[in-house]
Amino acid sequence: MNIHEYQAKALLRSYGMPVPEGRAATTVAEAAAAASALDAPVTVVKAQIHAGGRGAGHFAGKPEGKGGVRLARSADDVTDAAQAMLGEVLITKQTGPAGRLVRTLYIESGCDIARELYFSMLVDRSTGQIVIVASPDGGMEIEDVAARTPERILKEYIDPAKGLCDYQSRDVAVRLGLKGREIRAFQNVVRSAYNAFTGLDAAIVEINPLVVTGAGDLLALDAKMSFDENALFRHPDLARLRDVHEEDPREREAAEYGLAYVGLDGNIGCMVNGAGLAMATMDIIKMEGEEPANFLDVGGGASKERVAAAFRILIGDPKVRGILVNIFGGIMRCDVIAEAIIAASHETRLNVPLVVRLAGTNVERGKALLAESGLTIIPADDLGDAARKIVSAVRNAGA
Repeated sequence: MNIHEYQAKALLRSYGMPVPEGRAATTVAEAAAAASALDAPVTVVKAQIHAGGRGAGHFAGKPEGKGGVRLARSADDVTDAAQAMLGEVLITKQTGPAGRLVRTLYIESGCDIARELYFSMLVDRSTGQIVIVASPDGGMEIEDVAARTPERILKEYIDPAKGLCDYQSRDVAVRLGLKGREIRAFQNVVRSAYNAFTGLDAAIVEINPLVVTGAGDLLALDAKMSFDENALFRHPDLARLRDVHEEDPREREAAEYGLAYVGLDGNIGCMVNGAGLAMATMDIIKMEGEEPANFLDVGGGASKERVAAAFRILIGDPKVRGILVNIFGGIMRCDVIAEAIIAASHETRLNVPLVVRLAGTNVERGKALLAESGLTIIPADDLGDAARKIVSAVRNAGA
């Protein structure tokens, strides 16, 4: 689960992280009031969306205009920035061309920036350890830094049996070129991030940039946090921070039914049981020259209602030009899948090619139900046969 910058900063501040003063605003009047309360010579107005690159982005219909992070030196500047951003669609490298609607702004005091660093903390699943990732090249896309100058990416692994040791943060600070009080300030940043990371079951804490001020202090000028959704039952307060407007509506509906769904950009909808089988299905569609529209795992013991919901989500995607159902009935029964497909097809008035491959428990009964349904369903014997048939059907329908 992702949260907004202003929410991440509030959480990190509660763990001792130094962050500039700021206030969230959802209206122009609230933005002006926030700037007045901060009473800073320079104020920063930031659009709050779940995507990076806001400052370098642009608003829909204004490709040459200003982005979603703007400096304001007066109350009028804040008002103008708020009017230009609220209710508008911000497009960045991470949002894609559709962009995201700006509903909230963060009004923040400016600061004296001497240096910009990159700092993050995440789980390295290859080692099973939390890792500190830092770089002297803050304010830049870390992927670009890693690609061009990998030697400037610093890593420090934290042994789960020992936890974070002070010497580790000191070592990273020295490698970043920090000195004197800056080292002590960096140790506080790392300790605060680590306590927040472990205490809140975070998946990532990222601060980019982490700035060194002219006075030698450190401030988290930007902050990103995401959390392990499997641990949210331990953190009801965190769950309330979820902004459903920032989530794919298909993924929201899927979550309500306990489905594992990720929307993609292809044109062939996939409904599969089992994550490994789902990945293999996506791979073989790509091998046949087309792109999957989604990852969708209905699970091993899905009910008829859950399968029907999955089918409705697929049909509701306007990019989908065909659907491939690939089910291996171990715990799940093929006749249940067939009944759900039939019900959902009638309900949604299916009008795209549908290829179904069933194997396993009650497979013959499932195939018989599909054959007797009166629906135009293309049966397939195996995964390769299914992929070839759906790709061919989609291409013929497009022609």
